[in-house]
Amino acid sequence: MTSRTLPALPTRRLGATGPQVSAIGLGCMGMSALYGESDRTESIATIHAALDAGVTLLDTGDFYGMGHNELLINEALRTAPAAAREQALTSVKFGALRTVEGGFTGYDGRPAAVKNFAAYSLQRLGTDHIDIYRIARVDPGVPIEETVGAIAELVEAGHVRHIGISEVGADTLRRAAAVAPIADLQIEYSLISRSIEEKILPAARELGIGVTAYGVLSRGLISGHFTRDRELAPGDFRGMSPRFQGENLHRNLDLVDQLRAIAEAKGVTVAQTAIAWVLAQGPLQGVDIVPLIGARRRDRLTEALGSLDVTLDAADLAAIERAVPAGAAAGERYPAAQMAHLDSEH
Repeated sequence: MTSRTLPALPTRRLGATGPQVSAIGLGCMGMSALYGESDRTESIATIHAALDAGVTLLDTGDFYGMGHNELLINEALRTAPAAAREQALTSVKFGALRTVEGGFTGYDGRPAAVKNFAAYSLQRLGTDHIDIYRIARVDPGVPIEETVGAIAELVEAGHVRHIGISEVGADTLRRAAAVAPIADLQIEYSLISRSIEEKILPAARELGIGVTAYGVLSRGLISGHFTRDRELAPGDFRGMSPRFQGENLHRNLDLVDQLRAIAEAKGVTVAQTAIAWVLAQGPLQGVDIVPLIGARRRDRLTEALGSLDVTLDAADLAAIERAVPAGAAAGERYPAAQMAHLDSEH
């Protein structure tokens, strides 16, 4: 196959020790789980389109569709042009325990389990290494030092390139970084999920750790495409999300309407404005922040990548702050049982 040059998107480094990646990454979860039925052909086409556009970071979890998502990425990379395949980086979360019925029963961060999870992921991905590896949630029964230490051993053995961490608070972030270099913290961050600004982002800045921000459109809630009368498909977990419930949904979509007015004045979409806001927080917070966009279709991918062309000046940012001030969202970002698993919220 003839090699070719791919377009260059802006890049950001994941922390002081992490890799240089495209300024926007592709979160692949929705292609396999939690949003109802997905289209395999369109999913692979979307991954190919992302790679073709210059996206280098593909984010997944070994528990997304019980391994389905890793197999999907394997297929997409095998069928992609060599140049795209060679520059693609995989970011993998592990540790969630599942039932046959699809339920979640906790997390396992024991060193032996870490290495077991990694072995299966390498097989499903069809690769000899994982670029960034992290436990999805802290296992409360295992010190974070032991979990990170096990990933560090995988790095030493050449099976993992960089260590990440997910949804942890500032104290846990410091404990993890004392064991081994941490490339990035993956955590929810958006216009309506800003609690990390108080302690977690300053800790990341202090420690030289980057951030991969998921939920930048709050699972479509602030994308500009979600309507008050929309019926969610069977299996769509947003049906259990407090922010999508009853009066909470109406209040949150009122915020979106205010954001829409700002977006229209700039000639861009609501989604592009929301993603551009997250991109703008990197320089403001002194941390390299890479938004992960969960596009499942090529048209949504194209829209999201358009946010890289949106410039928000000080007046724009002030207007957005007035329209959607910190703490304005109605409802928690997860149901109570899942919030309890978030070290970042403790």
